[in-house]
Amino acid sequence: MTRVTVLPHAALCPEGTSFEADPGSNLCEALLEHGVDIEHACEMSCACTTCHVIVREGFSSLEPADDLEEDMLGKAWGLTARSRLACQSRVAETPLTLELPKYTLNQAREGKHA
Repeated sequence: MTRVTVLPHAALCPEGTSFEADPGSNLCEALLEHGVDIEHACEMSCACTTCHVIVREGFSSLEPADDLEEDMLGKAWGLTARSRLACQSRVAETPLTLELPKYTLNQAREGKHA
C-alpha cells in the first residue's frame, strides 16, 4: 500500500487527510473512495481539468503524462511543473503528497454551491 497525503483545502478537505492506496490504482478513484470529493466533470476521460492536482512529493514516481493529458493540463487553473490530472495518474509505490488547487475551470459543479 502507498500512503497518499492530501494537504488542507478549504472546501474539499479542510483538515487535510491521509490514506493508503493500492499501487496501480487510479489516483482520482482513490481520492473519491477515501472521502476527498475531487471534481471529475468528464467522468475521468481526460476531457477536462477539474481533477487537476499538484504533486508536492512523489511526482517522479508517476508515469509521465501523455500528450492528451499535457494538452489538457495547459488549460488548468494554477498549472505548475508538478501538475497532473488525477484521472490519468496511477499510484506507484512511493508516497504522494497532493495539493488540490483552490479553483477549477468548472462553471457548474453539480450538487455544490460556490
